[in-house]
Amino acid sequence: MTAQLLDDALDRDPFAQFGRWFEEAQAAQPVMPEAMTLATASSDGGVTARIVLLKGFDRRGFVFYTNYHSRKASQIHDNPRAAIVFWWPALERQVRVEGAVIRTTEQESDAYFATRARGSQLGAWASDQSRVIPDRGDLEGRAAEMSATYKDVPIPRPPHWGGYRLIPFHFEFWQGRGDRLHDRFVYRLRDAKDWIIERLAP
Repeated sequence: MTAQLLDDALDRDPFAQFGRWFEEAQAAQPVMPEAMTLATASSDGGVTARIVLLKGFDRRGFVFYTNYHSRKASQIHDNPRAAIVFWWPALERQVRVEGAVIRTTEQESDAYFATRARGSQLGAWASDQSRVIPDRGDLEGRAAEMSATYKDVPIPRPPHWGGYRLIPFHFEFWQGRGDRLHDRFVYRLRDAKDWIIERLAP
């Protein structure tokens, strides 16, 4: 049976619709269904994109974590809007989300950091993300130094590392079809909690 997305099957709430599709993606595509492309832009219009991992979502938005000194963080500081894209080939589905970006609270960042593997925690201290380094040995030396510093004690979250939350004002759900006449629906935020839903030509 050809996959399809019909008007009467859509949830009127885009967060609920995303939650349904994300659960189905986790079942159909167990390898990193949380991977998403994050696109950011600098104040002069330069655009960059990279893969990051979704670490949580609810009606407040979509959360990811990074180094606050990274290129993406610098662009978010200059232009606090971004777009994320999920692609689930096993289901031939794509979701695009656009919105404003804010930092998560320090408490949220602390709580998530505490759940990370120790190696990942050390890496957050050792890596001056997006900066030029002389060689691999420099990075490994910094990691060894941090490992010695925090030997046998809990590793605190670095002040330069934490979370961001993308607060959506635009969703697009795309369902591929074999005849290339794909199904596309867009949700646009008109007022608080008031989403306009429209079908787009593929």
